[in-house]
Amino acid sequence: MFDTMIIGQITLDHNIDYDGREEFINGGAVTFSGYAAAAIGHSVAVVPKGDVKVIDPDKVFSQSRVERVFAVDSDTYTEMQNTYFTADRERRRCLNTKGIEPYQPSDLPDADAKIYHLGGLVAGDFPGAFVKACAARGDVGLDVQGMMRFRNDDGTLQLRDWPEKKEYLPLIRYLKTDAAEAEILTGTDDREKAAFLLCEWGAKEVLITHNTEALVCDGKRIYRSPLRPRNLTGRTGRGDTTFAGYLCERLDHDIPTALEFAAALVSLKMETPGPFKGTRQDVLDYIERFYR
Repeated sequence: MFDTMIIGQITLDHNIDYDGREEFINGGAVTFSGYAAAAIGHSVAVVPKGDVKVIDPDKVFSQSRVERVFAVDSDTYTEMQNTYFTADRERRRCLNTKGIEPYQPSDLPDADAKIYHLGGLVAGDFPGAFVKACAARGDVGLDVQGMMRFRNDDGTLQLRDWPEKKEYLPLIRYLKTDAAEAEILTGTDDREKAAFLLCEWGAKEVLITHNTEALVCDGKRIYRSPLRPRNLTGRTGRGDTTFAGYLCERLDHDIPTALEFAAALVSLKMETPGPFKGTRQDVLDYIERFYR
């Protein structure tokens, strides 16, 4: 029984920074979330899908504390080009030049988890049957990005509403969205109103990330915690790290405690490029220094 099973593709990322610097790294929600969840002391399995001859999942997670890698081989893999236009990396253009075949219920390993964390990249990664299969096993944490980012013919990604949201939100224990996605889903740019609406439509807890804070709604009240990074060199993977930290900490803590821990975790992570490779004590020290 794992604390969390994180499902999604590892991406081959070509990042072009605002000042012209380039880097080639492995990314994707499963990468950032897997490293973070395991680093803070939780039992983690990951289920990446893709061509293992191009992207070797065991190598990607070799420096992590992830316990099991259940790789699903595929004829395709995911390739991304991210161009950032500002120093804070808030404005960017994403090109999805290659993608995986959709996950199927048969891709789920013969193992159990308390939370099934779905971290897809584009709409179609997780068909409805796969979401239902995960919900039949345990609590589902869904990053709604994987239901709302649509790939155009030229590889550009476009955020659109999730047509089946009211059908599937009742299956979701934890829903993660950023401010832009929440506005498209609900029609309001008021993050609190959007969070309450998403709970009303079925999600049990809604986490909305923003560049200044993380916000959670449980359908009764709003909880907030600020982000306090000292620099933004590790901005990529912010939402994935926040969600992974929150999901795992909710297993043993109330909402305010889990939210503050997740906010501190991602604040610390954003100070260094790549996935979080620190320790739980590093996060606790950060909380003591910047949140007390």
